[in-house]
Amino acid sequence: MDELIDVLDDNGNPTGETIMKFEAHKNGVFHPTVHIWFYTKTGKVLIQQRGKDKDTFPLLWDVSVAGHIGAGEGVLDSAIREVEEEIGITISENDLQKVGLFKSVQKHHETLIDCEYHHTFLCELKIPLNGLKKQDSEVEALDLIPLTKFAEETWGLANISKYVPHGPAYYKTIIKAIKEKL
Repeated sequence: MDELIDVLDDNGNPTGETIMKFEAHKNGVFHPTVHIWFYTKTGKVLIQQRGKDKDTFPLLWDVSVAGHIGAGEGVLDSAIREVEEEIGITISENDLQKVGLFKSVQKHHETLIDCEYHHTFLCELKIPLNGLKKQDSEVEALDLIPLTKFAEETWGLANISKYVPHGPAYYKTIIKAIKEKL
């Protein structure tokens, strides 16, 4: 689904312009997104398998919840909305713990260049996996895996081809942030 999004400069600053998401991806224009990583107090992390019809990285495992920030939408409002849409639970601003802002450039092909700044958060998952309601158009599957296995497969590079290639430094930051919460 195409939507209007805010344009950012190369340093992640808003330019005051808006553009359709399709145009941003076609022309490699920077724009903001949200990433929300859910973890449990028992040391597990929620991962999402991307839908089979996604333009980028179909069927690879990825962040628990992610999405584009709509034009004029606040970062926290976007995070709350995306969580509701993708896994069917309601959270509040107080549930989100900021991890950082990550610059990402992924050139998929000549007319699909993802240039994004990921506003990244942690959130404790307080309900069982079977209590989540995945958005079928976006999410193929959800899984809770031990943080140690997640670390081995991403940061340890044991099974990196299973995941969206955010890079070892990104995954290392996420893993360390979750460990601090346990």
